[in-house]
Amino acid sequence: MASIYDLKPRFVALLRPIAARLAAGGVTANAVTLAAMLGSILVGIILAIWPDCLRLWLILPLFLFLRMAANAIDGILAREFAMKSRLGAILNEVGDVVSDAALYLPFALLAGVNGLWVVLAVIVAIVGEMTGVLGQVIGASRRYDGPMGKSDRAAVFGIIGFLVGLGLPFGSWINWAMVAVTLLGIVTLLNRARRALAETPK
Repeated sequence: MASIYDLKPRFVALLRPIAARLAAGGVTANAVTLAAMLGSILVGIILAIWPDCLRLWLILPLFLFLRMAANAIDGILAREFAMKSRLGAILNEVGDVVSDAALYLPFALLAGVNGLWVVLAVIVAIVGEMTGVLGQVIGASRRYDGPMGKSDRAAVFGIIGFLVGLGLPFGSWINWAMVAVTLLGIVTLLNRARRALAETPK
C-alpha cells in the first residue's frame, strides 16, 4: 500500500549535500541519531508540561520535519560515508520508537481527548516497527510497508499539532483521528508481517 515513505529517495537526494558537509566536519551517523532522539524527548517533555499552551504545539510539525531530515541524514552518513555499525542499527530502531512515544503521547493530555486512543495508537506504532525489524530476523528485508509507517504518522501528528497550535477546537475529531491511526497501524503491521513471510523460503 502507498506510503509517504515512497518519497524518501527524493528527500534523501536533497539532503545528500548536507550530509556530506556534516561528514567533512566530523559528525557521525550515531551523533545525528542521538540528537534526533534527545530532541524528540525534549519537545515531548515541553508539550507534556504545558499541553494547554496551544502555540507550543506549532513546534511539533517543524520538529517532526527536522526529525525526518535527521533520520534520512544518519542513513546517508551510515551508508555512504562508511559509518555503519551494529550500535548504529540499534540506536536507529530504538530511537524511532522512543521519539514516537515522546512526541505523540502528549496529545493524551489535551482537554477533551481520549488518552486511551492516543496510547493505543502509539503502542500499535511500536508493534508495527517491531514487526518491520523482525523481517530481518526471519531472513527477509527490513519492512517499511504502509499505510501508516513512520513518515505517515509524522505527517498525521504534525498536521494535528499544527491545527491545535492554530487554536482549532479540538476533542472528538482528534479522537477519531487516533482511531484511524490505530486501525491503519494494525493494517500496516499485518502488511509487514505478510510481506516479510512472502520473502522467506517456504
